Amino acid sequence: MTLYMEEKDIMSRKPLFIRAEWDDEARVWVATSDDVPGLATEAETVEDLIEKLRVMIPELLEANGNAMEYEVPFEILTRRFEFAQPQDI
Repeated sequence: MTLYMEEKDIMSRKPLFIRAEWDDEARVWVATSDDVPGLATEAETVEDLIEKLRVMIPELLEANGNAMEYEVPFEILTRRFEFAQPQDI
C-alpha cells in the first residue's frame, strides 16, 4: 500500500492523530497513536516531541509496510492535568 500517491491529494488527506499526555512522575510528554502502529515515545517538551515524531512516524509507517512518497500530516492532541488552588490555602 502506498500512502499519499499524488501530491495534489496531500492537503486533502486526514492527518494522523497522535495523543500526547504529560507524565508528571517522569516529567515527560508521552506520545502514542492508533494511526501509527508501534508509536510510543517521550520527550521533555512538546517541541522536542514533535521533532522526534517527524522522524519516527515515517520510519514506523514504512516498517509497517506503508511506502511513503510525500509528507504525512499529523495532529497532536496534548493533555495535562493540573490543580488550581485558592490563594488562602
